Amino acid sequence: MELIKNIKKAETDAKEIIEKAKADATELMQAAKAKQAEALAAAQQKRKTAIEDAVAIAEEAGNEEVEKLKAAADEHRRQLESTAKGKTPAGVAKVVEELKRA
Repeated sequence: MELIKNIKKAETDAKEIIEKAKADATELMQAAKAKQAEALAAAQQKRKTAIEDAVAIAEEAGNEEVEKLKAAADEHRRQLESTAKGKTPAGVAKVVEELKRA
């Protein structure tokens, strides 16, 4: 009789150990999933920040390039106006001369 009690107690103990192991494994798995989710969120935030920084740098560089191009275009326009102003009287004189000949 004592042997049967010991066997049943051993079976009960084994079942409890198995259930505790299952619970521990489930808890560890949930903790690992939570840690993985945190790592993923951190990586996504880091990626987002890196993209935002790159966009800001590119935007600043683009704005600087636009200003340089505007300045170069203004300078070129002034040069063309200056050249045209110098040639306008001579061109008008030639046209008037040609009209007088005609």
